[in-house]
Amino acid sequence: MTSTLRVWAFVSCIAILLVAQARAQTETAANYPNRPVKVIVPFSPGGVTDSVARLWAQRMSAELGQQFYVENHAGGGSNVGIAVAARQTPDGYALLLGASSFISNPALYKKVPYDPFKDFMPVSVIASTAGVLVVHPSLPANTFQEFVALVRANPGKYSYGMAAIGTPNHLMVELLKIAFGLDIIVVPFPGGGPAVQSTIAGHTPIASVALTSIPALVEAGQLRALAVTGTKRAAVLPQVPTLKELGVPDPVPDTFTGVLAPAGTPKEIVDKLSSTTAKVMAAPDVKQQLANFGSEAVVSSPADFEALLKAEAVFYRKAMDAAKIERQ
Repeated sequence: MTSTLRVWAFVSCIAILLVAQARAQTETAANYPNRPVKVIVPFSPGGVTDSVARLWAQRMSAELGQQFYVENHAGGGSNVGIAVAARQTPDGYALLLGASSFISNPALYKKVPYDPFKDFMPVSVIASTAGVLVVHPSLPANTFQEFVALVRANPGKYSYGMAAIGTPNHLMVELLKIAFGLDIIVVPFPGGGPAVQSTIAGHTPIASVALTSIPALVEAGQLRALAVTGTKRAAVLPQVPTLKELGVPDPVPDTFTGVLAPAGTPKEIVDKLSSTTAKVMAAPDVKQQLANFGSEAVVSSPADFEALLKAEAVFYRKAMDAAKIERQ
């Protein structure tokens, strides 16, 4: 065989292999899933992320004909569960359903057991949950502007409750303190629920928490809402302005809930998961159920999700530094 023939034979073999590989990947996506899919949630059962995960898993099961089941791995501010997900086989049968801590933790902790960009492939954002600044009704502040004036006039007098260091709701108030020169004492609680109850009781007259149960408490007159995070008003509290509307520079974003796959998962499977997710999250009853959790359904492509992660990685790094939050 001449050298020219050998080259052509080699090129032909490569071409055949590439065609075969492409066909196999297409067939894999077409047949996916053919067994149950594990959805790792890095939080305890019962919270907002877990509730959203179970709703998404239920609808994906119905749409794709295989069970999507939730497996909770709580601990370490969600680092434990994320690390578990990062170690899974990248075949589409183990996914991560995470929240904003996925991208904020690398800025909060000295070391995290994963790289958000190297260890995972974004699939889709599925929900967004606003944070809200609330006060006890006895506090003489009916608007955000009155709140700022009151706190400025009484440095160190007031305290606010929040769920955990370095979370969006913690950063919300810490960045407000910087922007408006406020002196408020932070009181961490083991969850948003205890923080809210403390404010209802008047122990900590201010709270920065997830929207979730707040609308009903506002309607009942137990709390007063002054501002929400995000770029648009919350549908369940349309009368409450966003921090952006109020002129807060670079305000804290809403908390996202999103689906990610271990790095190396076939793109065809990621695309199938993304397109199916877009379909199920657009259903009116899904949107209503999410609204009951205080969340809003979101549909995004893998590229959009990746862009969001990159932007928020920069935001949280800068925010943690500005607020002088000590790395854990």
